[in-house]
Amino acid sequence: MNWNLPVNRVVIALGGNALGNTPEEQMTRLRDAAPTLLRVIEQGNEIIITHGNGPQVGMIESAFELAHKVNPQKIPDMDLPECGAMSQGYIGYQLQQAIGAAMHKAYKRWHVATVVTQIEVNPEDPAFENPTKPIGAFLTREEAVAENAKHPDWTFIEDSGRGWRRVVASPVPKKIVESESILNLLDNEFIVIACGGGGIPVVRDYSDKGAYKGVAAVIDKDMGGELLAEDCHADRLVLLTAVDHVAINFGKPNQEDLVDISVEEANRYLEEGQFGKGSMEPKVRAAVKFAESRQGRTCIIGSLEHAAEAMAGLSGTRIHA
Repeated sequence: MNWNLPVNRVVIALGGNALGNTPEEQMTRLRDAAPTLLRVIEQGNEIIITHGNGPQVGMIESAFELAHKVNPQKIPDMDLPECGAMSQGYIGYQLQQAIGAAMHKAYKRWHVATVVTQIEVNPEDPAFENPTKPIGAFLTREEAVAENAKHPDWTFIEDSGRGWRRVVASPVPKKIVESESILNLLDNEFIVIACGGGGIPVVRDYSDKGAYKGVAAVIDKDMGGELLAEDCHADRLVLLTAVDHVAINFGKPNQEDLVDISVEEANRYLEEGQFGKGSMEPKVRAAVKFAESRQGRTCIIGSLEHAAEAMAGLSGTRIHA
């Protein structure tokens, strides 16, 4: 890859919901998005790509769950860390395919690779005492009781009158286990795909000489992307979603799109509860953390469709210290 120096190192985070509901739909959307990602590189940026995986990991877990019910002798239950790893693998594979096709059309000979990524979390994180992240299929009360009998360490809650669901912890990410591998790939001019779905949560198992073991948890994908950006010494963190701008008074007659704000302004809006808890608020919190991590760092929140324009300052919301 013939980078023009100096380059900006940029982490680009793609939302899992933006990737579609089936592998076919996902591939179509990624092929549509890939030329935009190449334009970001052509602007003089070195990119690392991360992505959400909520719908995808739910699909994988539900498939194993249903298959196990039909044929428990041959199809095992699949634990959440393994489902997360599968989602990283197949989303990464389709991203590699889509970017490869776009490079072929543009006569580029760059390299792209996916790293199945573990992220260490603290086993004493308070989130483990209060699981809140719903995963898996909706169950009847009777089904939830039966599953809880088989898995006494699992927690189930009633979800908005729609049935019962398992909930898991959402701990704070502390360390990217494969950070050196990611940096080595970047130093050898690869486009790297890493930390999909926030990363696979792992803890140290001191009964096994400190080796890592997976835990049933979900890391917030935006905070996982923020840690990736810090560990890769990125200059920019770009969080791509379904809208072109962060807005205050969203959906109201006095809605205001934000173009350029300081972390102080962002924190004030967070305190006012301006952003959706499960949608925009985590992105703004990740943006603030990244912008405060080192002088000169900026986070951009915008749409995948206008990612190149956002990098050029023509779209999106910029959050900086």
